[in-house]
Amino acid sequence: MEEVLALIEKKKQEFAKSGLFEFMRDTSIDPRQRLAFAPCVSPFVMSFGEFNKYVFREEPTNDPLQVIVNNHTYEDDHHWLWFLQDLETLGINRSVKFSDALNFLWNEETKASRWVSHQIFRSAFGASPTTKLAILEVIEATGNVFFSTAAPIAQELRTITQQEFLYFGCFHLAVETGHTTGTPEVDQLIKNIQLSEETRQEAVKIVDNLFEVFTELTDELLVYAKTHSFEQPFAKPWDILQPLKAA
Repeated sequence: MEEVLALIEKKKQEFAKSGLFEFMRDTSIDPRQRLAFAPCVSPFVMSFGEFNKYVFREEPTNDPLQVIVNNHTYEDDHHWLWFLQDLETLGINRSVKFSDALNFLWNEETKASRWVSHQIFRSAFGASPTTKLAILEVIEATGNVFFSTAAPIAQELRTITQQEFLYFGCFHLAVETGHTTGTPEVDQLIKNIQLSEETRQEAVKIVDNLFEVFTELTDELLVYAKTHSFEQPFAKPWDILQPLKAA
């Protein structure tokens, strides 16, 4: 498993160079605009809670690796609640028609968020505990890059609004870095897992694929943040420009 973990670390460093994170670190941009993409990650965030409850978790089990997976799922299956609270704090929770909300969640602008969810489900459903651990390691790696970049933005917003941000802020980052799978004992146990050549190849293929779709997601989020105002997150770019042209 150590070879797979080394690949994940390599891919993580490449993932961290995504244009989205450069955009998020640009303090010349209003911090609210740097999180203007927040609604777009809804399909993934809301699905992730269910992945933990119904796909990654298997109970009862006597498999020590599945026990590790199960423990991890109990730490991650409720983070969507923090996301909903942050949407409210960001002022994104405005009234929209139900049909408009459905159209937003299933249109081209959120396609990558849905696709990440589909690929995780495809890879994890019915998989062995070893494969599930590899998938969780990818999710943790990409999440660490994202939340490490988002936390300073949330801190800026906290100073401006005097309100806490749980999902995008330091609170979530601290929880992610404090996972039981991040303890030295568990890390060493995972590293010491012996993989057959077939399992190793499968894990490498999954790791490559998931990093690819997570990168596609960051590309999608960057486009959205650059073309949508945080003040009108659900408006089409041309809807915003029309009044300006008329003026």
